[in-house]
Amino acid sequence: MSTQLAARPPLAAAPGLTAATTRPAEARPALSVVVPAYNEQEVLPAFHARLAPVMEAIGLPWEVVYVNDGSRDGTLALMEALKAEDPRVAVLNLSRNFGKEIALTAGLDHAAATDAVIVIDADLQDPPEVIPDLVAAWRGQGVDIAYAQRRVREGETWAKKATASAFYRVMQRIGGKVKLPPNTGDFRLMSRRALDALLSLREQHRFMKGLFAWVGFPSVAVLYDRAPRAAGETKWNYWKLWNLSLEGITSFTVAPLKVATYLGLATAVFAAGYGVLIILRTMIWGNPVAGYPSLMAVVLFLGGVQLMTLGIIGEYLGRIFNETKGRPLYLVERHLPSGPPALSGRE
Repeated sequence: MSTQLAARPPLAAAPGLTAATTRPAEARPALSVVVPAYNEQEVLPAFHARLAPVMEAIGLPWEVVYVNDGSRDGTLALMEALKAEDPRVAVLNLSRNFGKEIALTAGLDHAAATDAVIVIDADLQDPPEVIPDLVAAWRGQGVDIAYAQRRVREGETWAKKATASAFYRVMQRIGGKVKLPPNTGDFRLMSRRALDALLSLREQHRFMKGLFAWVGFPSVAVLYDRAPRAAGETKWNYWKLWNLSLEGITSFTVAPLKVATYLGLATAVFAAGYGVLIILRTMIWGNPVAGYPSLMAVVLFLGGVQLMTLGIIGEYLGRIFNETKGRPLYLVERHLPSGPPALSGRE
């Protein structure tokens, strides 16, 4: 099957219009569940076995969009097997691994729901049984976004909990008008109009938690207890989490540039004061020729400040470079849409 570009279609009225979303409304489900996956063959069958009865109990036509983000195991084969067994399953296979944020965007682009979309991971740390609570909050309170807020984080180390808490505190302070709800991941429900607003944001460096918050719209938190991973291994080591936090900070605030400016100013003031002190000491006690260690300390300090400042500027410059290239966010190798709602039930 030929590879198709999944950037904004040139003749479409808005990004995210695909064969799934342009089919007649009566042939589209009310709810879509978007599940990005990378090497999740060990947990995917258990996830779908728990998801299906939960969605059936809601009583609305639904589909689940599984996005294979370049998995190297049998994840794609399992998705196709689920598709053959259950026509409510849609499979989106990307041409390679693009990362979770892009894979999630691809799934949202291809979600056919007319009413709302639910985002959830496949590792069962976010229990599918919480979805009815999200739907109830969306229906009962008339909000556009119902986000799942972690009350308990089981199966995570103390270090991971501490660093996550520190990140959310930092973003609360420097995020400006965009406020990230604490202890909240991607697990949420979004109305169709909130989703359409989100899909209009096509930036290359995507921090989805920030984008979810940026679009605004009335929202409400739904508390839940996060479970340990059901099977397999986490794909998020500390290095990847560090890079994700840099994406979040540089995508939604210029505070690091301001810090660099203030640090440079403070260094200049300190250097000027030190220079005045040297002059006064020379005028009073003469010039004894300062030693080599103090000279090296000053040179290394100033050099470190300069390199750090250049690094911060480089982070922002690199993002500008990537945005100006205008490449599509992802490429689709294969898209198998779900069946119409009338054929969604199991035979």
